Amino acid sequence: MLIQVDVQKRLVSQGRVFALEVDFAAASDRVALFGPSGSGKTLTLQILAGVVTPDAGRIMVGDRVLFDKKKQVNVPARRRSIGYVPQDYALFPNLSVADNIGFGLPRHWPWGLGPDDRRRVDEFLEIFELTNLRRGLPRDLSGGQRQRVALARALIRRPSLLLLDEPFSALDALLRVKMRQELLRVQEHFNLPVILITHDPEDVTSMAQTVVVYDAGRIRQVVPLENDAKPQALAGLLSLHAA
Repeated sequence: MLIQVDVQKRLVSQGRVFALEVDFAAASDRVALFGPSGSGKTLTLQILAGVVTPDAGRIMVGDRVLFDKKKQVNVPARRRSIGYVPQDYALFPNLSVADNIGFGLPRHWPWGLGPDDRRRVDEFLEIFELTNLRRGLPRDLSGGQRQRVALARALIRRPSLLLLDEPFSALDALLRVKMRQELLRVQEHFNLPVILITHDPEDVTSMAQTVVVYDAGRIRQVVPLENDAKPQALAGLLSLHAA
């Protein structure tokens, strides 16, 4: 799926100004937004998800125009068919694992989820190996388990694109390796493109097919990590990271 992002956004906070001006396109199934903290990666994801409205520009995902300032198009977040997992996972602390996963599905008030949606929650509990934890609360879960709950909640509505904000940053080194493998399995199972944020070269090495390199609100370069050119491309990225 071709993803095209050409947006501008100006933020002012406590007298400081941050200007985001990004323009990139990628047709890979796994795209990494790579760069230092504060370079505009999370803001880009929020704009894609529809949480933040850009000042100008255009966004296309596949053949759908999600935002076009000139044509006054701005598809609401709930209609963008995008799953979004923020860095802190944003689980509801007072809801069980099952209720967190099913939260975004339609409610049949006052009886809660309908039979089909309850079966779908059960299916996702099984896919993400959470069945035995269905009644647990987020505070009782490990970091990896909380991540799986957040992924299940994002995917249960069948999005056409998944956005992940630093999905491994809160995990220790060994768990990061396991969860990278888990995310690759999930991406293959659901067959949907993923855009993830990282400033860890290891995430790029193991996950990305295309890397969009950020620097102070701008795109420095877009690097396709094709098999024959991958070692040279990764070496270049590591030198950028060191700089």
